[in-house]
Amino acid sequence: MIYLDNNATTPVDPAVSEKMCQFLKENFGNPSSLYPLGKQVNKFLTEARESVSKALGAERSEIFFTGSGTESDNFAIRGILDAHPGQNEFITSSIEHPAILYTAAYLEKRGIKVTYVPVDEYGTIDLDFLKQAITPKTALISIMLANNEIGTIQPIKKIAKIAKERNIPVHTDAVQALGKMDLDVNDLGVDLLSLSAHKIYGPKGIGALYIRKGTQIVPFIHGGHQESEMRAGTENTAGIVGFGEAVRLLREKGNKEKKRIEKLAEELKKGVEERVDKIRFNGHPKTRLKGTLNFSFYGLEAEAILLALATKEIYVSTGSACSEGEEESSPVLKAIGLEPDVARSSIRMSLGRFNTEEDIQTVLKELPEIINNLREISEEEE
Repeated sequence: MIYLDNNATTPVDPAVSEKMCQFLKENFGNPSSLYPLGKQVNKFLTEARESVSKALGAERSEIFFTGSGTESDNFAIRGILDAHPGQNEFITSSIEHPAILYTAAYLEKRGIKVTYVPVDEYGTIDLDFLKQAITPKTALISIMLANNEIGTIQPIKKIAKIAKERNIPVHTDAVQALGKMDLDVNDLGVDLLSLSAHKIYGPKGIGALYIRKGTQIVPFIHGGHQESEMRAGTENTAGIVGFGEAVRLLREKGNKEKKRIEKLAEELKKGVEERVDKIRFNGHPKTRLKGTLNFSFYGLEAEAILLALATKEIYVSTGSACSEGEEESSPVLKAIGLEPDVARSSIRMSLGRFNTEEDIQTVLKELPEIINNLREISEEEE
């Protein structure tokens, strides 16, 4: 099996699953309990929180565990808007993850004015448009750090500087960025930042939200006093422990792993461009996640390519895993100006920790043949 859909989800690292299993065997206490059994579990949660905070250059008290990256995005947006009832305007971009775009659509139905900042052909937002969109009623700006479909990295530091001049908090969805680029919340200048464990070889069902100290925000899940009264509900203790271990491994492996993955991705990109004709590469030529490759294959349907590759046990995607199965073309590819038929011909290959040189060579052997076969079939049908 060759798995090239790491932006959708990653395999759980053996070290993470081992730590989680050991934890589950020995620690079942409720971390809110005052007796030793609960305090011991709470200690594990503190260690995990410390691990995540160090990866972001944040303080431990600024990290709040959630159920997913999607929940973190919802928490950030709805929490800020609820905390500022007099400001009913929200700014985001046209290429956000569905977790942001669907929340924005929900807010519009509730009477919130949402402004969608357009992007250029590479997926980079229009900073001048953003500046003009800000008004005294703007409560929050939320722009993703790195796009999940084409990998384009946004100028978050510039966005944060613009927002700070108007005293507007900034949230960034950094789910795809963690482990693939350097992250420091103080350097970025953001006030809120979303993460997810299953994108970094950790378990599913656990995310985190960084909230800068002093940020005015209210929780949108109510109940107990967990997570410093910011996110009610008994914590997913094993998931949090796994998240902490996954982040620790990222920091331990450092740039060595990142460079290896990027080298493999560059080899794959170059090979596809040399061996397959009538294609288009989607994404920024420089400021993008190098391990994310998005290609349009003119005249073909992405689903046909995906299924043909799957017969060879090569797994890719047609875009966001949260949008797979939808008939319409990707909003991200539409936003960068692709015609619907070109957008529908696009597949994403995202590399990760467990990909090898042999994987790349196999894909470069199989993909050109598959594309040629599909084009021959398409021509015959015409």
